[in-house]
Amino acid sequence: MSPAPTPSPKRDFSRRLIALAIVATFFGIYYLLWAPQRESLVVYCAHDSIYADSILHEFEQETGIHVAVRYDTEATKSLGLVELLLQEKAHPRCDVFWNNELLGTLQLADENLLLPYHGSGYARIPAAFKDAGGRWAGFAARLRLWIVNTNHLAPTDDAIQKATSGDLDRMVIAKPLYGTTRTQYTILWKLWGREKLLAWETDRRARHLREVDGNSMVKDLVCAGVCDVGWSDTDDFYEAHDEGKPVAMLPVRLENGKTICIPNTISIIRGTQHLTEAQKLVDFLLSEKCELMLAAAKSRQIPLGPVDNARVLDDVKQLQRWAVDGISLDGLDVANTECLAWLKSEYQ
Repeated sequence: MSPAPTPSPKRDFSRRLIALAIVATFFGIYYLLWAPQRESLVVYCAHDSIYADSILHEFEQETGIHVAVRYDTEATKSLGLVELLLQEKAHPRCDVFWNNELLGTLQLADENLLLPYHGSGYARIPAAFKDAGGRWAGFAARLRLWIVNTNHLAPTDDAIQKATSGDLDRMVIAKPLYGTTRTQYTILWKLWGREKLLAWETDRRARHLREVDGNSMVKDLVCAGVCDVGWSDTDDFYEAHDEGKPVAMLPVRLENGKTICIPNTISIIRGTQHLTEAQKLVDFLLSEKCELMLAAAKSRQIPLGPVDNARVLDDVKQLQRWAVDGISLDGLDVANTECLAWLKSEYQ
């Protein structure tokens, strides 16, 4: 029998070096790919990335805090992120939720997912646009409006009323399960009650009202002349307006003459591991600086806290005048729960 080969010290040393190199490479890759993400402030954002990115970048530059942001889709915002936060309740991944409306935020508050915070930003927002307990606060609002193709229809209340009194195949809205159209339906639920809203909806469907996936599609169909008029928001209108499309707008007014003014909302998720950083972001988003940035952006969002009006665009000043007539969004909790249950039964 041949004797066993004598181990080579050089060979063993090389193997150890290779093993150490593999381990070092593994931890290096882990650090590069995972460690920075774990240290980032995680933000779920239902606001359009085209507007939110610059705000969050400014926050990063000002504070040195890195933000990892997750956006929702146009069709499901902001319901998709709300449902994700509910699924993650036991093991939250999100630190701060930037919602582009209110109803989903109310649902999260009811589920005890939001951590109260009364910071400097919260203090400057009027009571009508924030939770008394500090669980959320509103900022940079939009208005619900009629967007009108001026090649087909005069932008007047009388012309719109006449155009929508018969067949509605040339009127378009976003599916009310999502976004600000859902807020509009929820307000009607509260004002009218279930039976009247369902009868109203049945009548509109019988008259061939068009429904599409999101306000941007409403805007596109009206701009193209496929539809004469639709419900949308101020940010989508101004996107079309700035592109030179033949559009005009009028505020949607309820039977009592009130408009529908819908703020962005910001809240801290209970269980965050980055509380100090989350509070800094909340204060930043609720600041005069942030509201002026969003008011100056193409979206022309409406400041809710006090700002230097000399720095506000004339377009936004017009929206501010309409927003003064905004209906109160207080007490929508019950209507929100009931209306959402009905909408899910209709659209899912």
